[in-house]
Amino acid sequence: MTAKIYRPAKTAMQSGKAKSLDWVLEFEQEKPRSIDPMMGYTSSADMKSQIRMTFETRDAAVAYATRNGIAYRVDEPKESKRRRVAYSDNFRFDRRQPWTH
Repeated sequence: MTAKIYRPAKTAMQSGKAKSLDWVLEFEQEKPRSIDPMMGYTSSADMKSQIRMTFETRDAAVAYATRNGIAYRVDEPKESKRRRVAYSDNFRFDRRQPWTH
């Protein structure tokens, strides 16, 4: 029973970071998923894979795992590099690619 502690990336559908600031503790799969032959649904007998707990800080998640004797691994988040771009840069004189419609 190993848990993974990580901070999720922001969704590609929105520009905000609402659900990406908390740390998440999820259990890794112990048993593989199986496909139901009649309906085609994917199912699993592993109930711990449904548990997802959120914490405000990384240390709180690690403290919970150690307090309850859960083996864990921490995946550090990768910060994205943001380039500041202004709208007026589209019309600059020294633009690398010519402006076309």
